[in-house]
Amino acid sequence: MRFYPLRIGCLLVIACFLSLSWITSFPDDGAELQMLHKRLLVAEELGGKVSKDLSIILEQLGNMTHGANVSHLWSNTSSSSSTMATVKHLMDDLGRQLLPQASIHFYMPHLREHPDSLVPHVVLGKGRSGVSMVLGIPTVKREKQSYLVSTLSSLLSGLTSSETQELLIIVFVAETDLQYVESIARSLAENFPKEVQSGLLEVVSPSQHYYPDFNTLKETFGDSKDRVKWRTKQNLDYSFLMLYAQDKGTYYVQLEDDVFAKSGYYSDMKAFATLASSNEWLYLEFSQLGFIGKMFKTRDLPMIAEFFLMFHKDKPIDWLLDHILWVKVCNPEKDNKHCDLQKAMLKRRCKPSLFQHVGLHSSLPGKLQQLKDKDFGKQGLFQAHSNPTAAVNSSMKHYQLHSLERLYKGSDFMWALTPVRGDYILFSFPQPIRIAGYVFRSGNSQAVEDKFHNTTVEVLPGNTMAAEKLLAGSPIKYKRSDSNFVIIGEFYNGVAEGEIAEVLQPISALRLVVHSDSEVWALLSEIHIKV
Repeated sequence: MRFYPLRIGCLLVIACFLSLSWITSFPDDGAELQMLHKRLLVAEELGGKVSKDLSIILEQLGNMTHGANVSHLWSNTSSSSSTMATVKHLMDDLGRQLLPQASIHFYMPHLREHPDSLVPHVVLGKGRSGVSMVLGIPTVKREKQSYLVSTLSSLLSGLTSSETQELLIIVFVAETDLQYVESIARSLAENFPKEVQSGLLEVVSPSQHYYPDFNTLKETFGDSKDRVKWRTKQNLDYSFLMLYAQDKGTYYVQLEDDVFAKSGYYSDMKAFATLASSNEWLYLEFSQLGFIGKMFKTRDLPMIAEFFLMFHKDKPIDWLLDHILWVKVCNPEKDNKHCDLQKAMLKRRCKPSLFQHVGLHSSLPGKLQQLKDKDFGKQGLFQAHSNPTAAVNSSMKHYQLHSLERLYKGSDFMWALTPVRGDYILFSFPQPIRIAGYVFRSGNSQAVEDKFHNTTVEVLPGNTMAAEKLLAGSPIKYKRSDSNFVIIGEFYNGVAEGEIAEVLQPISALRLVVHSDSEVWALLSEIHIKV
């Protein structure tokens, strides 16, 4: 009787080993997925038997313990405790043997050589968690143009203060060159200091030991060695980012570093996810291109990442995502049409798309990526408002008919040739008026980079004496400009917005002043002077 549990335990270990061998022998060919499905059903049945047998063993061990206690009531407390400890130790050993847990080391055995190979290097971040939505953006060193700053500017522009509290953007620099990683971190810290300081923006990178030897990869599907390496690394990059983000928020959205976001994308995604909450889904799609704009529940990320890691050398990541759906819902006894209908239930598409691919040069060297999402929809190139009567003029020369006057009247955007230091835009009011606030937005979907940089917002108070008193009492918040103008704000990420203090009212004029030469043209897509 004493050796019976041990024999059963050995048999169960062998059974689990065989089932694990079946699962890890997943075929490369998608046509053979039916065989995987049958094997999974057998493994599931075997798992039930293992669980039942384990319960019987534990019950027998409990009866043995109970019998020993009844037969030896004269035993002292120490011997009784020793017996219980021995039984507990045996139960723990059986549990460890019978219920092995899948590990990333099984799919990437080289990681065992370096204990810290899975520790993320957090270059920038405040450890923000508990947010509603996490945006994951992997980026790599590109031979040509980098789009990362433009992508982040697009994502951050127009967010409300409450939305910035509910959001976390993680930039994963998928490189082991520490100097390059640090250079990206410095660039983002310079371009987005407020977002970094608040914890809204994080920058992480992997250990230098994370990636395997890509030279040993097998070429499949007619792809070149470089392409196989590229797609394999992409699988590992996305998996790392997902595992890092899994405990940061409720939803996770996978993006790329060369996209443009539609205005109001955050509120649209949140609303769509709320509507879909009554149904079962694996992911929501906010773009039809590749892996852009795919939203997952963070509680599903460990399973998804493990699937990617399991087959990271075999297929591209969008194919693997489709295979997850197949394994979950497709019946091998049904046809492809039935399978497609079942898969459609687990992925839901939002139209129009909220993200557009804008990068021309792929992260795969030598590849031009000209794909565009036709469902992205026509984006407004300017935002019209009813502004107060004013005489408007500028020192900047506008391009074609895209003048300041047309923008102020709400019929076009202003597009000016490259600004230089000292250039200005001036709004002069016939009589001093009370202005509650202002919004100036530069750039649009067709000219993402043409934004105002190092440009201040200034007002000319109608009451010069009150302004002088304000400047004397608040030298930090308000600064003196020339011609009795007071600096009240500046452009940040292409946007300037704020309120105007009561003590400065009424306002005789408002102007924008450029303080350094620009490298690009300047496009003003919104002027809203709130009265």
